[in-house]
Amino acid sequence: MTEAKSEVYCLIPARSGSKGIPGKNIVMLKGHPLIAYSIAAALASSNISRTIVSTDSEDIANIAKSYGAEVPFIRPAEFATDFSTDRDFLVHAINWLEEHENTKPEYIVHLRPTTPLREPRVVDDAIRQIRENSLATSLRSVHLASKTPYKWFEMDNSGYLKGIRPDDPRPEYYNLPRQSFPPVYDPNGYVDVLRVSQLMNTSSVHGEAILGFITPYCHELDSQEDLLLLNYLTERQSLPIIPLVKNNLLYGQTKE
Repeated sequence: MTEAKSEVYCLIPARSGSKGIPGKNIVMLKGHPLIAYSIAAALASSNISRTIVSTDSEDIANIAKSYGAEVPFIRPAEFATDFSTDRDFLVHAINWLEEHENTKPEYIVHLRPTTPLREPRVVDDAIRQIRENSLATSLRSVHLASKTPYKWFEMDNSGYLKGIRPDDPRPEYYNLPRQSFPPVYDPNGYVDVLRVSQLMNTSSVHGEAILGFITPYCHELDSQEDLLLLNYLTERQSLPIIPLVKNNLLYGQTKE
């Protein structure tokens, strides 16, 4: 293991509660639980030294281990509620590692299970970009938004619409073509890379200098319709992540 690689850990959050899709993090996608896809992307990265799942569920922990991930702790219930923030599980994991293993990485790669169709090389590109930018407090993946919010309206109590940019000097600016406005980027769940020093020394996860990392549009799982689409894509496209998932299951079973 290189010294550079030892600085990067991946954390995959997978709490058990989910109202929209029960058991969302382990719902089956092409014969494998959803979380297995994020584990596979992390294990195939050439820059990530440890792939750790943070979960409050023993069942999810066992599934994660069977696909090759580490689950060194079970997340306390107070950090796994509907109102828990990303910072809650991230800080808990880093504190646990420092207290129990006397280790703390320089970077955390945050991969959400609900964005399963990643390519490991893209994750590696993200890690490389933040390493090369000493001013960035974090990196966050985005894609170009299909619609610009600059043309949106607010509605007052009487039901009348007004533009959300009252200081724009152009008459009826909201009727201008999309090209009249700056491009806008939609954050997605492809990959976040966080500096641990930023996370642990401030109250902010990402900080003020968030490096934008542009990815293609990525499909996220928030509804049953999304699950149908993901199943459609995995059945009809040859995706590089799928053989990695299968190999990890075999590897996890061999380790046991």
